Amino acid sequence: MTVIKRIIRFYVEGFRSMTVGKTLWVLILLKLFIMFAILKLFFFPNFLSTNFDNDDDRARHVRHELIKKR
Repeated sequence: MTVIKRIIRFYVEGFRSMTVGKTLWVLILLKLFIMFAILKLFFFPNFLSTNFDNDDDRARHVRHELIKKR
């Protein structure tokens, strides 16, 4: 158990003593939020729920698209 405590303490102390690193982590988290939350709303609409009424039609469409030869 002491190894796990030492690893946790290592990371906690490392993050506590960061100066520039905290700013970089904020930028990384902000970028991830923009990518996954905001862009999803505008560029990836829920195609299946808007074009099909029930689960059977949605499943049929997905099966057809997966099996369709090109």
